[in-house]
Amino acid sequence: MQFITMAAVAAVCIESGMPNRILIIADDRERVSGIPALLERMPDVELRIERLPLGDYLVDHSVLIERKSAVDFSSSLLDGRLFGQAARLAACPDRPAVILQGTARDWADLGVRREALQGALVTLMLIFDIPVLRAADADEAARLILYTGRQLARLRDPNHAPWRQAKAKRKRTRQLRLLQTLPGVGGQRAATLLDHFGSIRACLEAPVEELQQIDGIGPKTAEAIRETLREDAIKYESRFDGGDLLLP
Repeated sequence: MQFITMAAVAAVCIESGMPNRILIIADDRERVSGIPALLERMPDVELRIERLPLGDYLVDHSVLIERKSAVDFSSSLLDGRLFGQAARLAACPDRPAVILQGTARDWADLGVRREALQGALVTLMLIFDIPVLRAADADEAARLILYTGRQLARLRDPNHAPWRQAKAKRKRTRQLRLLQTLPGVGGQRAATLLDHFGSIRACLEAPVEELQQIDGIGPKTAEAIRETLREDAIKYESRFDGGDLLLP
Protein backbone atom coordinates (compact mmCIF):
# COMPACT_ATOMS: atom_id res chain seq x y z
CA MET A 1 0.00 0.00 0.00
CA GLN A 2 1.42 3.35 -1.04
CA PHE A 3 1.51 6.17 1.47
CA ILE A 4 2.26 9.86 1.07
CA THR A 5 5.67 10.22 2.67
CA MET A 6 7.34 13.24 4.19
CA ALA A 7 9.98 13.26 1.47
CA ALA A 8 7.35 13.63 -1.25
CA VAL A 9 5.70 16.55 0.54
CA ALA A 10 9.04 18.21 1.29
CA ALA A 11 10.19 18.04 -2.32
CA VAL A 12 7.26 20.16 -3.49
CA CYS A 13 7.69 22.67 -0.67
CA ILE A 14 11.40 23.18 -1.24
CA GLU A 15 10.88 23.98 -4.92
CA SER A 16 8.72 27.03 -4.21
CA GLY A 17 9.24 30.00 -1.90
CA MET A 18 6.85 29.94 1.04
CA PRO A 19 5.93 32.85 3.31
CA ASN A 20 7.01 32.57 6.93
CA ARG A 21 4.93 32.23 10.10
CA ILE A 22 2.58 29.35 9.51
CA LEU A 23 -0.22 29.36 12.10
CA ILE A 24 -0.63 25.96 13.76
CA ILE A 25 -3.06 25.35 16.62
CA ALA A 26 -2.17 22.26 18.64
CA ASP A 27 -4.54 20.52 21.01
CA ASP A 28 -3.27 20.88 24.57
CA ARG A 29 -3.41 17.10 25.05
CA GLU A 30 -0.73 16.71 22.37
CA ARG A 31 1.99 18.17 24.61
CA VAL A 32 2.92 14.70 25.81
CA SER A 33 3.81 13.68 22.24
CA GLY A 34 6.62 16.25 22.11
CA ILE A 35 5.45 17.53 18.73
CA PRO A 36 4.22 20.97 19.94
CA ALA A 37 7.66 21.60 21.49
CA LEU A 38 9.32 20.72 18.18
CA LEU A 39 6.95 22.98 16.23
CA GLU A 40 7.57 25.84 18.67
CA ARG A 41 11.29 25.76 17.87
CA MET A 42 10.66 26.15 14.13
CA PRO A 43 11.22 29.78 13.12
CA ASP A 44 8.43 29.88 10.53
CA VAL A 45 5.74 28.48 12.85
CA GLU A 46 3.35 30.50 15.00
CA LEU A 47 2.15 27.92 17.51
CA ARG A 48 -0.91 28.20 19.71
CA ILE A 49 -1.97 25.64 22.30
CA GLU A 50 -5.72 25.27 22.72
CA ARG A 51 -8.32 22.59 23.37
CA LEU A 52 -9.57 21.48 19.96
CA PRO A 53 -13.04 19.89 19.79
CA LEU A 54 -11.84 17.62 16.98
CA GLY A 55 -8.42 16.58 15.70
CA ASP A 56 -4.98 17.33 17.10
CA TYR A 57 -3.56 20.07 14.85
CA LEU A 58 -5.37 22.82 12.93
CA VAL A 59 -3.03 24.14 10.23
CA ASP A 60 -3.63 27.56 8.68
CA HIS A 61 -7.32 27.32 9.68
CA SER A 62 -7.68 25.00 6.67
CA VAL A 63 -6.44 21.48 7.42
CA LEU A 64 -7.35 19.47 10.51
CA ILE A 65 -4.85 16.73 11.32
CA GLU A 66 -5.52 13.74 13.56
CA ARG A 67 -2.27 12.16 14.77
CA LYS A 68 -2.32 8.55 15.81
CA SER A 69 0.50 6.39 17.07
CA ALA A 70 0.50 2.75 16.08
CA VAL A 71 -1.00 1.83 19.46
CA ASP A 72 -3.65 4.58 19.22
CA PHE A 73 -4.65 3.47 15.74
CA SER A 74 -4.99 -0.19 16.61
CA SER A 75 -6.90 0.45 19.84
CA SER A 76 -9.38 2.80 18.14
CA LEU A 77 -9.88 0.15 15.46
CA LEU A 78 -10.45 -2.64 17.96
CA ASP A 79 -12.87 -0.72 20.18
CA GLY A 80 -14.88 0.65 17.25
CA ARG A 81 -13.98 4.35 17.64
CA LEU A 82 -11.94 4.73 14.45
CA PHE A 83 -14.70 5.04 11.88
CA GLY A 84 -16.83 7.27 14.11
CA GLN A 85 -13.84 9.61 14.36
CA ALA A 86 -13.33 9.39 10.60
CA ALA A 87 -16.97 10.31 9.97
CA ARG A 88 -16.64 13.40 12.17
CA LEU A 89 -13.39 14.41 10.48
CA ALA A 90 -14.91 13.99 7.02
CA ALA A 91 -17.92 16.09 8.05
CA CYS A 92 -15.91 19.01 9.44
CA PRO A 93 -15.50 22.17 7.33
CA ASP A 94 -11.70 21.86 7.30
CA ARG A 95 -9.78 19.47 5.05
CA PRO A 96 -9.01 16.41 7.19
CA ALA A 97 -5.84 14.33 7.24
CA VAL A 98 -4.40 11.60 9.45
CA ILE A 99 -0.75 11.18 10.42
CA LEU A 100 0.17 7.66 11.49
CA GLN A 101 3.28 7.71 13.65
CA GLY A 102 5.44 4.66 14.23
CA THR A 103 8.20 2.53 12.81
CA ALA A 104 7.70 -0.77 11.02
CA ARG A 105 8.69 -2.50 14.26
CA ASP A 106 5.99 -0.60 16.18
CA TRP A 107 3.33 -1.82 13.77
CA ALA A 108 4.62 -5.40 13.75
CA ASP A 109 4.43 -5.50 17.58
CA LEU A 110 0.73 -4.59 17.73
CA GLY A 111 -0.66 -8.11 17.57
CA VAL A 112 -3.37 -7.06 15.12
CA ARG A 113 -3.94 -8.85 11.83
CA ARG A 114 -2.38 -7.14 8.83
CA GLU A 115 -5.64 -7.50 6.86
CA ALA A 116 -7.60 -5.65 9.55
CA LEU A 117 -5.14 -2.74 9.51
CA GLN A 118 -5.06 -2.58 5.73
CA GLY A 119 -8.85 -2.71 5.52
CA ALA A 120 -9.10 0.22 7.94
CA LEU A 121 -6.59 2.24 5.92
CA VAL A 122 -8.43 1.57 2.66
CA THR A 123 -11.67 2.70 4.30
CA LEU A 124 -10.08 5.93 5.56
CA MET A 125 -8.52 6.83 2.21
CA LEU A 126 -11.09 5.60 -0.32
CA ILE A 127 -14.40 5.73 1.54
CA PHE A 128 -13.91 8.71 3.83
CA ASP A 129 -11.45 10.39 1.44
CA ILE A 130 -9.05 11.23 4.27
CA PRO A 131 -5.36 11.32 3.25
CA VAL A 132 -3.12 9.19 5.43
CA LEU A 133 0.45 10.43 5.97
CA ARG A 134 3.24 8.41 7.52
CA ALA A 135 5.82 9.57 10.08
CA ALA A 136 8.37 7.39 11.82
CA ASP A 137 8.70 9.59 14.91
CA ALA A 138 7.71 12.91 16.50
CA ASP A 139 10.34 14.89 14.61
CA GLU A 140 9.10 13.64 11.26
CA ALA A 141 5.47 14.24 12.24
CA ALA A 142 6.30 17.85 13.18
CA ARG A 143 7.97 18.44 9.83
CA LEU A 144 5.01 16.96 8.00
CA ILE A 145 2.71 19.39 9.79
CA LEU A 146 5.03 22.27 8.85
CA TYR A 147 5.18 21.22 5.18
CA THR A 148 1.39 21.06 5.14
CA GLY A 149 1.28 24.66 6.35
CA ARG A 150 3.79 25.77 3.74
CA GLN A 151 1.75 24.23 0.95
CA LEU A 152 -1.39 25.94 2.21
CA ALA A 153 0.45 29.27 2.29
CA ARG A 154 1.48 28.73 -1.31
CA LEU A 155 -2.12 28.03 -2.31
CA ARG A 156 -3.22 31.39 -0.89
CA ASP A 157 -1.48 32.91 -3.90
CA PRO A 158 -4.17 34.27 -6.30
CA ASN A 159 -2.37 32.47 -9.14
CA HIS A 160 -3.82 29.25 -7.71
CA ALA A 161 -7.43 30.30 -8.31
CA PRO A 162 -8.29 27.11 -10.28
CA TRP A 163 -7.57 25.07 -7.17
CA ARG A 164 -9.88 27.27 -5.13
CA GLN A 165 -12.67 27.01 -7.69
CA ALA A 166 -12.48 23.22 -7.62
CA LYS A 167 -12.46 23.01 -3.82
CA ALA A 168 -16.23 23.30 -3.36
CA LYS A 169 -16.92 20.66 -5.97
CA ARG A 170 -14.42 18.25 -4.40
CA LYS A 171 -15.99 18.80 -0.98
CA ARG A 172 -19.46 17.87 -2.23
CA THR A 173 -18.02 14.78 -3.92
CA ARG A 174 -16.45 13.71 -0.62
CA GLN A 175 -19.70 14.34 1.21
CA LEU A 176 -21.74 12.27 -1.24
CA ARG A 177 -19.18 9.46 -1.13
CA LEU A 178 -19.36 9.42 2.66
CA LEU A 179 -23.18 9.26 2.68
CA GLN A 180 -23.12 6.37 0.22
CA THR A 181 -21.39 4.22 2.84
CA LEU A 182 -24.65 4.20 4.80
CA PRO A 183 -26.94 1.18 4.32
CA GLY A 184 -29.48 1.58 1.54
CA VAL A 185 -28.05 4.90 0.35
CA GLY A 186 -26.97 5.12 -3.27
CA GLY A 187 -25.91 8.11 -5.33
CA GLN A 188 -29.36 9.65 -5.75
CA ARG A 189 -30.39 9.18 -2.12
CA ALA A 190 -27.06 10.61 -0.95
CA ALA A 191 -27.66 13.76 -3.01
CA THR A 192 -31.23 14.01 -1.71
CA LEU A 193 -30.06 13.63 1.89
CA LEU A 194 -27.38 16.27 1.52
CA ASP A 195 -29.73 18.72 -0.21
CA HIS A 196 -32.43 18.15 2.41
CA PHE A 197 -30.31 18.43 5.56
CA GLY A 198 -27.66 20.80 4.20
CA SER A 199 -24.62 19.20 5.81
CA ILE A 200 -23.06 15.84 6.63
CA ARG A 201 -23.34 16.54 10.34
CA ALA A 202 -27.09 17.17 10.09
CA CYS A 203 -27.51 13.95 8.09
CA LEU A 204 -25.59 11.90 10.65
CA GLU A 205 -27.48 13.39 13.60
CA ALA A 206 -30.97 13.19 12.05
CA PRO A 207 -33.44 11.04 14.02
CA VAL A 208 -35.24 8.14 12.39
CA GLU A 209 -38.41 10.19 11.98
CA GLU A 210 -36.66 12.83 9.89
CA LEU A 211 -34.76 10.29 7.82
CA GLN A 212 -38.08 8.66 6.87
CA GLN A 213 -39.18 11.94 5.29
CA ILE A 214 -36.58 11.47 2.54
CA ASP A 215 -38.01 10.00 -0.65
CA GLY A 216 -37.05 6.32 -0.92
CA ILE A 217 -35.98 5.90 2.72
CA GLY A 218 -38.48 3.81 4.66
CA PRO A 219 -38.54 2.81 8.33
CA LYS A 220 -36.20 -0.16 7.87
CA THR A 221 -33.56 1.86 6.00
CA ALA A 222 -33.81 4.76 8.45
CA GLU A 223 -33.35 2.42 11.41
CA ALA A 224 -30.42 0.68 9.67
CA ILE A 225 -28.72 4.05 9.19
CA ARG A 226 -29.16 4.98 12.85
CA GLU A 227 -27.90 1.55 13.93
CA THR A 228 -24.75 1.99 11.81
CA LEU A 229 -24.00 5.33 13.45
CA ARG A 230 -24.26 4.02 17.01
CA GLU A 231 -20.55 3.08 16.86
CA ASP A 232 -20.82 -0.34 18.48
CA ALA A 233 -17.44 -1.99 19.05
CA ILE A 234 -16.04 -3.92 16.10
CA LYS A 235 -14.28 -7.17 16.90
CA TYR A 236 -11.18 -8.18 15.00
CA GLU A 237 -9.04 -11.24 15.38
CA SER A 238 -5.91 -10.16 17.23
CA ARG A 239 -2.98 -11.59 15.33
CA PHE A 240 -0.45 -9.84 13.11
CA ASP A 241 1.18 -11.97 10.42
CA GLY A 242 4.28 -9.85 9.91
CA GLY A 243 5.44 -7.65 7.06
CA ASP A 244 6.26 -3.96 6.80
CA LEU A 245 2.75 -2.54 6.51
CA LEU A 246 3.73 1.10 6.35
CA LEU A 247 6.95 1.04 4.37
CA PRO A 248 6.43 2.89 1.06
